Formats: sequence, structure tokens, C-alpha cells
Amino acid sequence: MKSLNPRFIFLLSLTVVSSSLGFYLPGLAPVSFCEKEDAKECQKDIQLFVNRLDSVESVLPYEYDAFDFCKDTDERRPSENLGQVLFGERIETSPYKFTFKSDKACVKVCTKSYDAGSKEDKLKLDFLKKGMELNYQHHWIVDNMPVTWCYIVEGNQKVCNPGFPIGCLVKEASDMHKNAYYIFNHVDITIFYHSGDETNGMSARLVAATLEPRSVKHSNDDKPTCDGTPMDIPAEFKNNLKVTYTYSIQFKQNDDIRWASRWDYILVSMPHTNIQWFSIMNSLVIVLFLSGMVAMIMLRTLHKDIARYNQMDQEESGWKQVHGDVFRPPRMGMLLSVFLGQGTQVFIMTFITLFLACLGFLSPANRGALMTCSVVLWVLLGTPAGYVSARLYKTFGGENWKTNVLLTAFLCPGIVFVDFFLMNLILWVEGSSAAIPFGTLVAILALWFGISVPLTFVGAYFGFKKPPPVRTNQIPRQIPQQSFFTKPVPGIIMGGILPFGCIFIQLFFILNSIWYGLKSYHAEMC
Repeated sequence: MKSLNPRFIFLLSLTVVSSSLGFYLPGLAPVSFCEKEDAKECQKDIQLFVNRLDSVESVLPYEYDAFDFCKDTDERRPSENLGQVLFGERIETSPYKFTFKSDKACVKVCTKSYDAGSKEDKLKLDFLKKGMELNYQHHWIVDNMPVTWCYIVEGNQKVCNPGFPIGCLVKEASDMHKNAYYIFNHVDITIFYHSGDETNGMSARLVAATLEPRSVKHSNDDKPTCDGTPMDIPAEFKNNLKVTYTYSIQFKQNDDIRWASRWDYILVSMPHTNIQWFSIMNSLVIVLFLSGMVAMIMLRTLHKDIARYNQMDQEESGWKQVHGDVFRPPRMGMLLSVFLGQGTQVFIMTFITLFLACLGFLSPANRGALMTCSVVLWVLLGTPAGYVSARLYKTFGGENWKTNVLLTAFLCPGIVFVDFFLMNLILWVEGSSAAIPFGTLVAILALWFGISVPLTFVGAYFGFKKPPPVRTNQIPRQIPQQSFFTKPVPGIIMGGILPFGCIFIQLFFILNSIWYGLKSYHAEMC
């Protein structure tokens, strides 16, 4: 019996040890909370952060400060990575501050006054009513975890949405005014925590945070009681108006939820995030079956033909004649090589990103990691793009290598950047939070010109050094008359409709998740 390789034993033991001890990704380590002031490894105060407000009925997200809500006197903005900035996230501190295990009822946050004679107040109120009409959603964060709004839908199914509306518009109702806006100025917040393990010295950790928004017209703004009729804002602003924002906080112990799995209840309850296993397996089986069938037919046909041609006296006949014409340059060989190089770059970037996501490095808790990883990988994969493009272009016998390299480095990225820049100008004019700051645009250009373009030239250098695999005949062979189904348009339709049918369902869910940022579930509350 052969002895095991010492390297294999070392790697196996290292894997077992790392799996047993566990590790946390940077920035994702748990935070412990406790009631004592003198504790060194835990904290007592809990800060609630607010993010941008968005809507499924509008493509323009806005910062929290764009609406006239209560603001933190000591406002701080945590540092955001490239992915968060590109996705338009704008996280900042809020005036909602809690103390661990300190339940409070109907705490006043602030009071906003609107003067009917002030044009500025009228604009603020109109913008707030427009947000309620378009169903703009708050997105609050506690301990790097979304504060969810859970409710029951048809079929007695519980749905937890990582956002809640700022209010609603009631056009017709029997017991309310018509065409009235009702703002949700009170929230009942419930924070669940895991008590921890005293034997291991582990303190309490937050595992869930939910809220219930309500509209309350406070009779006394200085000492609110959070009981009364809904707070209505008339469609026509004629009289002075005061809106008092309040909250109630409650802490509950729940040892059934572990800190590592505290996101599960959100992902499971959201219908559009469920993995479509049936469609995935169906597409996978179709692709594998058809690929295997085509490969088997090609192998049997080629094997018989080549065996028959080898028995003939002629030197070249049948499939043997393909090598002299298979690399004949097409009419637009330059563009084909450029697009193939860029496609290779995007394909490798997508594959590595999905692989890292499967390993858990791009979890939802690590905000902006998906986009940051994609951009960085695309920048660093300029070498394969230049190599593939230059290699194919030289195989076609091309001589304008400078044009090929420049097009590979600037054509597709340039089109995307121009489109991105024009959309960013529109967002900037509209005052949306999705507008990318000027410094970020400069950083993207620096990554493109400073890293991606030089790496593309390096890859093209090695691609042009290799000779073509075979020589192409100087005189092209005459192509016989083709039947109808072998012409380009029917061939494209027949060859593309089946792969498109396989990926259509997955592509729909992927694009839907990207467009709505995994927060597209919409339910009417009013």
C-alpha cells in the first residue's frame, strides 16, 4: 500500500482545522451587545442607519435627506465601497438611537412644521406627497441587517420585505377623506437577539429586526401618546400642518435563530428570491442532452469519414480539405476578433464572480461586494481579452495589429462608458442618489486606462507572437449552392431559439433581481 503524499495530508489537516475553527470575512464579524457599561468586548448603544429610498414605480432613487424627515444632529456616513456607490446606496446615521434591552414606548423623534404661506414648505410637502403616491420605500439598517416589515398575504403566507412605504394615497374610502395622503410617522420596532453562551464568553447578538409602520395624528406634539386617528395630509395645502415622528422599541429573546443564519427568514419569505430549481434542472438536462447528442453524431460521422478517406489513394479529399479553408478570414474579421476578446473577458469575469458567490464571499451582508468584485475582475482580465483578440486576428492573416488592440481596449468599454455617462447626467439633473459622484467617475477612468488598457496590450503582445495553427489556401474553394435552411437567417433562428429557451427563465429572474436590487416585492398597505 502506497503512503499518502505529505502535501495532501497537510492540506487535508489544514482544511479540517479551518472548518472546525471557522472564520469571518472582513467587515462581517458579529457584534456583541450587553447591558453593562464597563464591558470591553460588547457595546450597549444601537445605531439605526438609513439608506436611499426607492420605488418599483419609479427608476429614480433618492437620498434620505431629499425628503423632509427627521435628521441626525451628528450625521455620519460610513465609508462605502465602489459597488455601493455604483448601485446608488447612500447610508447615513439616523436620529433613531436605542439602548440594548431598553424597551420604550412612543418616543418623540422630531416635529416637522409646514407653513401654508411658505413656498419652500409647499415644495417639501409636494415632494413628500409625490413619494407616497409612487410608493417610495424606506430602507433601514441595524447591525448591518435590514429592518424588515413582515405581513401576511394570500394563502396565509408570511412575507418579510426589507423596506416599508413612507405613506399611502387613499383616493376613495368610506371612513376617510378622499384623495388624502396618510404618512407613516410612527413605527413599532422589535429587535430579536440571541442570548449567547456564557460558558464560551459569547454575549448577546442581534438576529432579527422588524417593524410595523403606522399613521398616527398626535393630539399633543410635545407628549405624544401614539393613539388616535391616522395622520392625513390633504391634497390641497391650505392650512398650517405639523407632523410628529415617533417610535416604540421592544427587545425580545430568540435563541432559535443563530447569528450566521439570521438572513434566512428574509430570503425564504420573499417570493422572487426563491431559486427556480425545476427550471434550472430542466434547462441543464436539455443542454446536456442536446450537447451529448450532437457530439455523438459528429464523432461517429467524422470517424467513419476520416477512416474511409484514409483508405483512398487521393492525398486530400472530404474532411481533409477543411484545414485549408477553416481559418479563412470573414468579411469583418476585425470586429469578430474584438468581440470575441471582450466576450472572453466578460465570460471569465462572470464565472469567477459566480464561483466566489457560491463560496459565500459575496453574501448580502457584504454590501456592494458583488459589483466591486465584477468591476475589479473585469479590469484585471484585460490580458485574456487582448490575447484572444490578437490570436484570432493573426489567424485570419490580419496585419493592422495596432487597430485591433485599440479596438479591443476601447470599443465595447467605450460604448458602455458613454451610455453610462449620459444616464448619469440625467440622474444628476433629476437629483437622484443613483448619480455617480465625479470622483468615482475619475476612479473608474483611472482603472480603465491605468490597468485594463495596459493589460490588454500585454495580452495582445503574446497573442501576436504565436504563429497561426494552419495555413490557409490562397485560392478559396467554391461553395456549392446552399439550401434554404443553411442560409444565415434561418440558421441563426434555428440555432439560437433553443439555447434562448433554455436560459430565458433564468435570465428573467437575474435581470429582474438586478433591476429592482432584490427588493422588488410590492404590496398595497392602504
